[in-house]
Amino acid sequence: MKTFDLPPPDADALAHSARLAQLIREQIAANGGAIPFSRYMELALYAPGLGYYSAGASKFGRDGDFVTAPELGPIFAACVAEAVAPVLQQIGPQARFLEVGGGTGAFAEVALKRLLELDALPDRYAILEPSAELRHRQRERLRERLVPPLFELLEWPDGPFADEWDGVLFANEVIDALPTPRFAIHNEEIHEEHIVVEGEGFARELRPADDFLANAVRQAERRLEHPFAEGYRSELLPQLPYWIQAVSGGLRRGAMLFVDYGYPRGEFYAPERSDGTLRAFYRHRTHGDPLLWPGLQDLTASVDFTALVEAGVHAGFDLAGYCSQANFLLGNGLAGVLQRIETIKDEAEKQRRLAEVKQLTLPSEMGERFQVMGLQKDVEFGVAFLAGDLSHRL
Repeated sequence: MKTFDLPPPDADALAHSARLAQLIREQIAANGGAIPFSRYMELALYAPGLGYYSAGASKFGRDGDFVTAPELGPIFAACVAEAVAPVLQQIGPQARFLEVGGGTGAFAEVALKRLLELDALPDRYAILEPSAELRHRQRERLRERLVPPLFELLEWPDGPFADEWDGVLFANEVIDALPTPRFAIHNEEIHEEHIVVEGEGFARELRPADDFLANAVRQAERRLEHPFAEGYRSELLPQLPYWIQAVSGGLRRGAMLFVDYGYPRGEFYAPERSDGTLRAFYRHRTHGDPLLWPGLQDLTASVDFTALVEAGVHAGFDLAGYCSQANFLLGNGLAGVLQRIETIKDEAEKQRRLAEVKQLTLPSEMGERFQVMGLQKDVEFGVAFLAGDLSHRL
């Protein structure tokens, strides 16, 4: 088993991973000796009580495996609030806000405070969080840090809104963690990557793809206007339109805002990206073995933003804009943030905020790797995407 020079887990973590590995082995045995990679990823991330996002280990921040933009400080969430405030104001007092995947609650804390300042508070703020442990952490943090009138807007539903609603759906680094099928071109036919048991661990094996995945791959080839080369492997989310429709639910009027790392389709399936975009994150290190220590590492694949806009249009939305995270922040209040930073008298705090801006915006950090897409229905984002719009690349 490769360990990529990673720091070894402690005994308790290894025991936890072993329990999840046993569950995966049982699933493989019950399904004829193999499961699709997407099912393996689903179990590794979301198996109740054992998966990476379902268990209680620290994931975010310097003590976890990765840092998301809201965990760096208040700037990201404040700029997002600036961008969606016009949408909430257009909708009026019945507007709702649905955050998918709430992390530690850092985003909700800052966003609610900034929306209050902008006179754009929603009537309800829901956090759709699959992890019971994270829901508890979010609730405790927000109860401690928000004044009661703001905290009382919060709710933690078990699923998307079941009724018709108007408002904003926001998802930061969510689509990259959706369990994704992996396809491969083998003997000019489309195969799907499966996971089998090998010794004490697991291995990847190709099996003929079912019609659902095969048709989706052929459709991608038609839209790219060239076939995938022999041996080409990558990811494709044929279920993305269904996920968008499910999570937006009865959203009649409003907007969806997605932030994630990814590419337009032509870049996502570039010939040189011949093994796809799948990667694992463990203690701030990125490596290429998704089968190592199941349950102890995050698994992600980049987002095909062309597929995302197609899914949004299919669900009845219009594209509002698409740009890099750096340009999105610059177009939504970052200049004012920088002016306020310059007035900070505590030099250490000033340097922390400047470092936060750099990490959010520099091309070598998050600024270009992360992309932002807005979709709207009977509302207007306004100026949110005027800086550096990349819609022509989709």
